[in-house]
Amino acid sequence: MDLPVMPPVKPMLAKSVARIPSGMHYEAKWDGFRAIVHRDGDEVEIGSRTGKTLTRYFPELVVALRANLPDRCVIDGEIVIAHEGRLDFDKLTERIHPADSRVRMLAEQTPASFVAFDLLALGDEALLDAPLSLRRTTLAAALAKAAPPVHLTPATTDIAVAQEWFERFEGAGLDGVIAKPLDLPYRPDARLMYKIKHERTADVVVAGYRYHKSGPVLGSLLLGLHDASGRLQHVGVCAAFPMKRRQELVAELEPLRMESPEGHPWAAWAEEAAHENARLPGAPSRWSGKKDLSWIPLRPERVCEVAYDHMEGDRFRHTAQFRRWRPDREPGSCTYTQLEEPVRYDLDEVLRTP
Repeated sequence: MDLPVMPPVKPMLAKSVARIPSGMHYEAKWDGFRAIVHRDGDEVEIGSRTGKTLTRYFPELVVALRANLPDRCVIDGEIVIAHEGRLDFDKLTERIHPADSRVRMLAEQTPASFVAFDLLALGDEALLDAPLSLRRTTLAAALAKAAPPVHLTPATTDIAVAQEWFERFEGAGLDGVIAKPLDLPYRPDARLMYKIKHERTADVVVAGYRYHKSGPVLGSLLLGLHDASGRLQHVGVCAAFPMKRRQELVAELEPLRMESPEGHPWAAWAEEAAHENARLPGAPSRWSGKKDLSWIPLRPERVCEVAYDHMEGDRFRHTAQFRRWRPDREPGSCTYTQLEEPVRYDLDEVLRTP
């Protein structure tokens, strides 16, 4: 491979803002694996956000990228998997598997798509210093004849349209809008774009915590919601606390601490089979490797309010943000029914949007 921009390349990043800024280029924010694709003839390399290769996990995309991308190019985009008209991140994570046979089976059963949104090089020309407006125009021309599963992300410079996308596209599993200055050059690993994500709040049961990697202070609170049968399901964590507050929380939660998980709703967390029928902390994961997933059980008697962006099935897709304690709420009242569901919107309609 001999391209003007060679792998590995870390993608340009975005910082969170509360509102959609005016006077910019807007795109839907995809919820998948960020990927920088290098193609030089038959050679295709798919790099992850960290620069590690993803190529072996998406054999069907290698074929599609050869068929749909310019012969020599470097393109920034997102790998996604659609299921029943929505993005499905869980099915995407299943691809990161050591067995080639399983990867190829999943490639047939749940094929991935690639959504392109930036162009770093074309032919012998590097475009890192070109303004976004030129890179987008060139990318659109280069992908004019591309066919699924390779797509060009919808884009607009109309803030009213961007606001409509923000409200409408969530039903297809997208999680917000990206805003980019029109004169923005491409700067790997720099946070020069803006992301506007959905935020909602929920009252959840605090049923345990993990220690911080630095020592015996709180690392994350383990959060639960009751399902229709009354079982407390583990839905995620909140973890962003100042160090002083981490120390205070350990002392604050000490009266609720249980000597062992016996009698706790998640007592069977260490048994792999138990995870098949319930959401419990410490689920086996190829992402966690040998990471210590043990936790401190608490009597599930305390409620807090957290902010979250969206759900992935029956759990928070990302780490939730602690807002406040809710002494006025009973743990039994913390159920899934309080969660707001976005109106369903077919992912195919998003991809057909100009």
